[in-house]
Amino acid sequence: MSVPKPVAFALCADDYAMTPGVSAGILEALDAGALTATSVMTTAPGWPESAAALAAYRDRADIGLHLNLTLGAPLGPMPRFAPGGVFPTVGVLLRAGRALPLAEIEAEIGRQIDAFVSVWGAPPDHVDGHQHVQAPRVIRALILRQLDQRGLAGRVWLRDSADRPWRILARGTPLRKALGVAWIARGFAAETGQHGYAVNDGFSGLSSFGPDDYATLFARYIKAMGPRHLVMCHPGRVDDALRRLDPVTDSRERELAFLTAPRFSRLLRENGARLERLSRLLARP
Repeated sequence: MSVPKPVAFALCADDYAMTPGVSAGILEALDAGALTATSVMTTAPGWPESAAALAAYRDRADIGLHLNLTLGAPLGPMPRFAPGGVFPTVGVLLRAGRALPLAEIEAEIGRQIDAFVSVWGAPPDHVDGHQHVQAPRVIRALILRQLDQRGLAGRVWLRDSADRPWRILARGTPLRKALGVAWIARGFAAETGQHGYAVNDGFSGLSSFGPDDYATLFARYIKAMGPRHLVMCHPGRVDDALRRLDPVTDSRERELAFLTAPRFSRLLRENGARLERLSRLLARP
């Protein structure tokens, strides 16, 4: 009797360049072979300096843009959206909807894409968003227009933060958050596909960033996976810069410890799963 091939999925670490500690942790996970992608926050002052270390992995992982509209400062002036040079919270962004200053936001999206290309020397392999800011319909339209203007259709994949409700229910955690994000991202795959952009089919990795055992959470993330499944994660080392900037701290160290330990590869084997770059999964018929 033949043994079925393990189910392949992609694992992406968000927030590269957010702080030196976060970048160091992601590089550790990449070096351990525990990631197939990472996404870069080009609004972070350390992006140009941290790009050199990431370059060693450009042929081993998908390197993308982590679009940021809710943490720290924008790359250019946004007097209505980010008065005083500070982004609003994600709650403010979502509540504003179509009342958002769309021209300001579109210009900032363009600046962040260009900041990636100018340092990396090539377009991102993919685009996703900090706190899923790529998902709302009003924002995704601006992203598509900026990508289209740069001729990136068919060259960049996009993260669809939605998943089928039955898959979300099968995993069992965190239900409210996962269903809420899926609702915000509804129609994402169809709309982006009309513009020629591929997306993942299946998404998990949402967390409360609490003291939960990350291995237990991860075992749920790889249940009921889609055919081109993407799991997001947030490993990193905690430094003073992170403590000043972001509330997600200690959980990053727990994620990193799990991903770089033998327990991680053992969990994959036990669940019939293996890692693969999403760009390769998308290229298959």
